[in-house]
Amino acid sequence: MLSVPLPFLAGLVFALTLYRGLKGVDAPGSRRYFFAFLILYALQGVIVGLHFGYGFKALAPVQPVTAALMPPLAFLAFRALMDERLDRPWLHILPSLVVAAAVGFLRVLVDPLLLAIFFGYGVALWRLTLSGGTDVMAEASLPRMGPALRAARLTAGLMLFFAASDASLAVYTAIYGSGDVPLAVTMMNLTVIAAVIVYYFAPDFSSPKPTAVSPALKSTEEDKATLSLVEAALEEGELYRSEDLSLARLARKARLPAREVSAAINRVTGLNVSQFVNDRRVAEACRLLRETERTVIQIMLDVGFSTKSNFNREFRRVTGTNPKQWRAEARTAQDAGARKISA
Repeated sequence: MLSVPLPFLAGLVFALTLYRGLKGVDAPGSRRYFFAFLILYALQGVIVGLHFGYGFKALAPVQPVTAALMPPLAFLAFRALMDERLDRPWLHILPSLVVAAAVGFLRVLVDPLLLAIFFGYGVALWRLTLSGGTDVMAEASLPRMGPALRAARLTAGLMLFFAASDASLAVYTAIYGSGDVPLAVTMMNLTVIAAVIVYYFAPDFSSPKPTAVSPALKSTEEDKATLSLVEAALEEGELYRSEDLSLARLARKARLPAREVSAAINRVTGLNVSQFVNDRRVAEACRLLRETERTVIQIMLDVGFSTKSNFNREFRRVTGTNPKQWRAEARTAQDAGARKISA
């Protein structure tokens, strides 16, 4: 009976984990690239498994071409989350075309080309994640900016790992032959699975902690003017209530560059964009808790939060207590004030 090839399992695990990390990212261009990348990654796992696990030699010419497609797709997917248009994305298909030509006419160049592609795109993606914190994921909804950034770093790290491991494997094969290649491929995929498991279960430090906010940095009058425009944009049509609100969408509403919006909020208030927006949501939640009989869940959804854990965490960060306690204390204070007035 055939066993499930380990490369297929590694590809499937990685695909599912990336899907989890990018769930809720609603940038159309990025989503197309992501789906293509995830499907191709899983397909590559099948090809590698059938080739090395079951001896399907006919797939040997296909494997390097599909492998060369993955780094550009991954880079384009994350790059599309930036609030900056990428010119001529079609140029990124050239690496796979060059590899296809090498497979057909100059096989000796295939491995060096793949090494260069994985290493080059791995470095490019890693540098992208360092260019501005979570701001580079401006098209992702505010709660998904951190997870998307983590997924980008995981992908960049794995591309660099594949470049290094493939180069080492090529050198080893040239010296000692290909007898240990299946074992080496198995070890590589076990490493991928281990890295993905660590990513999956590691704490998400991208989420703001329920502690006192950092003091505001030195700001200018221009920053304060920018913040006024952002606040007006948030109020227009009650944009702050939008569950899928992103930094890019907020910036477009304010007619400002996304990085300028993020920097001004940080310098004036000491908050990041997500905390700044959530402060407004919590303020509205407090009003509804005090003035209406709606349930906490109804209010949570009404003001723009999608999960109870995030709502409770942000509510406690702003008020120092949970929504039920805040409502009870507010009602008690309101009743006491009413009795004092009537007396």
